[in-house]
Amino acid sequence: MARAKVPGAAPDVTPEYWDEACRHLVKRDRVMKKLIPQFGEARLKLRSDPFTTLARSVIGQQISVKSAQAMWERFLALTTTPGSRILPAAVLAQPVEALRAIGLAARKTEYVRDLARHFEEGNVHVKQWAQMEDEAIVEELVAIRGIGRWTADMFLIFHLMRPNVLPLEDPNLIQGISENYFSGEPVSRAEARELGEAWAPYRSVATWYIWRSLDPVQPLPAEK
Repeated sequence: MARAKVPGAAPDVTPEYWDEACRHLVKRDRVMKKLIPQFGEARLKLRSDPFTTLARSVIGQQISVKSAQAMWERFLALTTTPGSRILPAAVLAQPVEALRAIGLAARKTEYVRDLARHFEEGNVHVKQWAQMEDEAIVEELVAIRGIGRWTADMFLIFHLMRPNVLPLEDPNLIQGISENYFSGEPVSRAEARELGEAWAPYRSVATWYIWRSLDPVQPLPAEK
């Protein structure tokens, strides 16, 4: 399966498969046929480095898109200067109390510091990720404290731009499926998985449009 050419890519790179994926989804799915045209030329864009993407995903775990955005902005204000890139060393330099003061829960504070420590000490194989299969990357990432399946899936979608990820651990995806396909009725992960089979091999793209349907304005995790 073709993969986006991420290594060394400049900011604002869009997956090369996106237009093909949209055509496929519009043909296969009645909701996507209506949803995709609503967002015109909007596309998923690569705008961050691996550490930033993972840190943002950790911070955004199990909270709404709006809440995650607000928390991330406070985190950036604490750990960077305007226009600069967030660095693992800068996160480690912050006292635990300072991270807690911006609203990070105690556990998330531990997790984001542990993530920074893994990057700072070279314990993650960033250069090999582009050649690895999705599940192999997931296995490596979930070995890091605080990174579960949800965070690994966000990384596959937003940084490696893998086309066929269905993040069933994401509450916003489940909510979006409920609202767009089941008139707001509760949806199980099994039902979401079955629905997502029709989106293959572009489940990441369908997921992105489901997220957008919930809030067309706010940036998604790792998109700013």
